[in-house]
Amino acid sequence: MQSKITGGPTEVLFSAKVLNKYMVTYHRCTETGFIQTEDPYWLKEAYSSAITKLDVGLVYRNEMLRNLCLKLISCCFDGSKRFLDYAGGYGMFTRMMRDKGYDFYHTDIYCENLFSEYFDIADCPQQRDFEMVTAFEVFEHMVNPLEEIKRITELSDHIFFTTEIQPAGISEISDWRYFVPETGQHISLYTLSSLEYIAKKLGFYFCSDGAGNHLFTKDKLTFNPFTEKKEPYLIRVLRRKLNRYDRNTMERQSLLLKDFSAILGRLNK
Repeated sequence: MQSKITGGPTEVLFSAKVLNKYMVTYHRCTETGFIQTEDPYWLKEAYSSAITKLDVGLVYRNEMLRNLCLKLISCCFDGSKRFLDYAGGYGMFTRMMRDKGYDFYHTDIYCENLFSEYFDIADCPQQRDFEMVTAFEVFEHMVNPLEEIKRITELSDHIFFTTEIQPAGISEISDWRYFVPETGQHISLYTLSSLEYIAKKLGFYFCSDGAGNHLFTKDKLTFNPFTEKKEPYLIRVLRRKLNRYDRNTMERQSLLLKDFSAILGRLNK
């Protein structure tokens, strides 16, 4: 089986039961360490519920990512522009960011937009050239990562995304909880090397905290926005930018009341 990242060879890593019924083979890219399943014929069944019952951390994760995203925008991007949450589930993150005053929109072809209806990408005056796209817990669901990631990069020059990085020494499925074979949805699992390979192939710079938070960007940053492990001068620059975060976000007016009025107007037509 060829690697879906490099097109080169893979090795069989192990076989495991997915959805408690299908015996599935997992393959590892010999160049980057990227892990992929065999052709995922079970996905229709796996997505009979787009967000699984096992995702009990959904609310906590959205709150945590909102706070991180606010800091990231404040130190690196233009908060007055439009943003897009890609594969945004129920629309909770979009609603949270709009409540903080940021013009976020939502898109997800599999999941009903419950929390940010009327702020879907179809409602947005622009369909690309967003200041930044967020894609949280999306990459591990991709059948053909290079193709699907390329589509996201066509929407913006900056992609803030999350996916967990493989720990060392994986030899069986019980070695890492992130496989979650019970859901059958995690079919592409990354190493830092594989994400660096993708970024370079698509013409992006890559920043990461080394764990779960990552950035593809066209800008060559002079610091890593996820860490402060830099030379003293760069640390001071980053800290100065991050210290402006609370003031800047407090000054940004929430879009909550404006959105309420806009939606009320549409409903009364």
